[in-house]
Amino acid sequence: MTVAPQLTVRALNRALLDRQLLTRRAALPAQRAVEHLVGLQAQAVNPPYLGLWTRLAEFTTEDLAGLLRDRVLVRVALMRSTLHLVTARDCLNLAPLLAEMLSRAAKGQFGRQTEGIDPAELARLGAKLTEQGPLTFAELGRQLALHWPGRDPAALAQTVRNLVPLVQVPPRGYWNNSTAAAHTTATAWLGRPLEQDPSIDEYVLRYLAAFGPASVMDMQKWSGLTRLKDAFARLAPMLRVYRDEHGATLYDLAETQLPDPDCDVPVRYLPEFDNILLSHADRDRIMAARFRPRVFTSNGIIRATILVDGFVHGLWRIERARDTATLVVEPFAPLSKRTRAALAEEGERLLGFAAPDAQSHGLRFESVG
Repeated sequence: MTVAPQLTVRALNRALLDRQLLTRRAALPAQRAVEHLVGLQAQAVNPPYLGLWTRLAEFTTEDLAGLLRDRVLVRVALMRSTLHLVTARDCLNLAPLLAEMLSRAAKGQFGRQTEGIDPAELARLGAKLTEQGPLTFAELGRQLALHWPGRDPAALAQTVRNLVPLVQVPPRGYWNNSTAAAHTTATAWLGRPLEQDPSIDEYVLRYLAAFGPASVMDMQKWSGLTRLKDAFARLAPMLRVYRDEHGATLYDLAETQLPDPDCDVPVRYLPEFDNILLSHADRDRIMAARFRPRVFTSNGIIRATILVDGFVHGLWRIERARDTATLVVEPFAPLSKRTRAALAEEGERLLGFAAPDAQSHGLRFESVG
């Protein structure tokens, strides 16, 4: 019996960085990058822009805004029942694949408030109302509550959000735009129906291309789905098998070569909610477990992080005061002089992208925490 090769944490780290376009900036247009990454998590407006800036050789805020305006990309609740920026095609394919999970998530969160309401009727009315004109969740909730008096409007609207693929329409999603999100159905916005027979196998392969090598549990963590063993089994002839240092079985595309585990990688600034931190059951390949409480906050925020030698090594934020934008770096451990210089150089590029209106830029390293 052949024993699957073992991959170290460092080998998995370098593979993940390579597939996430973080070992070198990729010469890809924004649409292709979003497609390759199978979307970017997008609870806040600006993180997808920063996530693409740190990955792409040439990227401007207008590149992404234009794709939203032209309905090439959309913002919609998908994987893990969280808001993602995805291509129109992925929206129409993933929504039906994830429909059961999304419905289950809504029931788990709002089941008491919606008890006794027919989900199909609620979905039909929610779709009808939002297709008459884009609505904020507050507006949608108020209209739904006219049909179900005494029910929590927010619970009604949020349940519709999971039962019906609702996209956020521009200007929501534009850089620095803080207007309330208005929603309509994906099918109305895109002028196409949901895919009737979407393939989970396609998304197993695409997940591995963006996040592999990975386990069944890893993809389940990324997607929010369960019972994916059968899909991996069907695809076994197309996959290569490894194991990690704990003995877990990992799968990968057979034709994909792994990078040298000892290769140098640049420092990187990752935005809040970056999927690289959220898409594996075992996150040691990108972040030591002891750092997780400092990155994942109690109120659901995943903080912006720095990568040093490929691993999460601290946090960052931009502070604005009058005409000055200051990049504040909070390392988790001491930094070498060379690393500080690299972070300063990359940080100046970050400020040029994120705060081009500031008359002056600054950089401050906080004490090691």
